[in-house]
Amino acid sequence: MFFTKLQSVGNDFILIETADLTYDWSSLSKAMCDRKFGIGADGLLLLIPSLKADFGMRMFNPDGSESEACGNGLRCLIKYIADIKLAGREITNLNIDTISGVRKANYALKDGKADIIQASMGIPEFDAAKIPVSVDKHMGKNVASRLIADYPLTIDKNNLLLSFVSMGNPHAIYFQDEPLKDFPLTQIGPKVENDSLFPKRVNFEVARIANRGQIDVRVWERGAGETLGCGSGACAVAVASFLLGYTDNIVDIVLPGGKLSVEWDGESEVLLSGIAEIVFTGDWKK
Repeated sequence: MFFTKLQSVGNDFILIETADLTYDWSSLSKAMCDRKFGIGADGLLLLIPSLKADFGMRMFNPDGSESEACGNGLRCLIKYIADIKLAGREITNLNIDTISGVRKANYALKDGKADIIQASMGIPEFDAAKIPVSVDKHMGKNVASRLIADYPLTIDKNNLLLSFVSMGNPHAIYFQDEPLKDFPLTQIGPKVENDSLFPKRVNFEVARIANRGQIDVRVWERGAGETLGCGSGACAVAVASFLLGYTDNIVDIVLPGGKLSVEWDGESEVLLSGIAEIVFTGDWKK
């Protein structure tokens, strides 16, 4: 089984081209993503045919669960398509069919390869039932008649005030003033992810506003643990921050693995930009 390893801001993926959706990709993802006994990755990407778009994408987490959305994975998939010329030599825009809908992407070519890749990540969802999050309507506050913010959740005596956004997958964001390196994410992250507040678990972001054009972020990803970067998480943080009035509509998200740029006009689709790289290729013995 031929595979390609890619990464964006340290968020790494294994990509396989396939038309076989009956295969047990969940079990394969567990094996391939294992960092001790496998290749090691934050997820398994499937590049599949689509009747709705130029190509289709599926993404499986290291624990075998399937993710509805993955911004860095989407841009890595586009990097692969562009660099090996699957879409044609002069093509610089693509439509990708995902579980959360068709996502548009464009990129500039540099020396014949994709450079900065911008992908649409869909329109943010704020309705509690659709995120989903089981909130008490008497707790927290409602911002701009949309965002549920400052919702209290206590984990190990840590009083977290959370904001909730779906980017096709659920996110809970905690804004704090202290340096992010001091936050015990590896202890608190899995407890937030699996809290009963979240029927389908949740991605948990800890964010610190640097200025109106930059947010520093660490992420605990549902099904993967702490990662060096998360595209959908970057988008969720930017959306919540914009609605709370902390930042402008274009903002850099600085993650442990690097920087992404997010743009949102407050109404339409969120745009995520950054680089992606092919790391190596190989063969996996079934």
